[in-house]
Amino acid sequence: MGIFSRMGDIINSNLNSMIEKAENPEKITRLIIQEMEDTLVEVRTSAARNIAETKELSRKAEQYEVRSAEWAAKAELALTKGREDLARGAVQAKQQSEQLAAVVRKEIDILNESVAKADSDLEKLQAKLNEAKAKHKSLMMRGTNASNQIKMRKVMTSNKVDDALARYERMERKVDELEAHVEAFDLGTNGQSLESQFAALEADDAVEAELAALKKNLGGANKVKSVKKVAANK
Repeated sequence: MGIFSRMGDIINSNLNSMIEKAENPEKITRLIIQEMEDTLVEVRTSAARNIAETKELSRKAEQYEVRSAEWAAKAELALTKGREDLARGAVQAKQQSEQLAAVVRKEIDILNESVAKADSDLEKLQAKLNEAKAKHKSLMMRGTNASNQIKMRKVMTSNKVDDALARYERMERKVDELEAHVEAFDLGTNGQSLESQFAALEADDAVEAELAALKKNLGGANKVKSVKKVAANK
């Protein structure tokens, strides 16, 4: 069974009841993503085991091939010594080692094929997972936008906004009335405000005080000049 058919069976078994009950599509997409992520982990774990087993079998195949070469050398040695019986036994042992090495090599080929298939499936599944996550993110954003728009529609169609605006207008009219009362105090003052009139009075007082001081100083100076003039005439 392929990875995608297996994953489809898992997802379908978990989702059929939810779809029939019209559950939240966001929950459905989350479940699909979770199943895909779990499947990725499981397939990677299985591939790792196959890779480890391939390395172990490769060592065994090499050992059988080394034994085969050793038995071949022994068979030659036996023939050189005139021991055909021993040479025959060595040849038989050599063939057995070769057969075992061939069996192991075939197992290695099967495992390598399985790892290659898992690699291809993982790449496809990862692409599907990325696509599912992107769609889930888009779905979440669309759901959030829709919820915000619904809230806005409810606010705009309710009387709360109109009531708030009406209260604001009433407050604005009250402020206008207060400002009008302030401006009424300035009426009949030749366009001068109450504050400017008091400021003018204070300025007049200051001018008068300084003028009186000048007169006083001038009076004293004139009196000194008269005294000096009388003294000179004498």
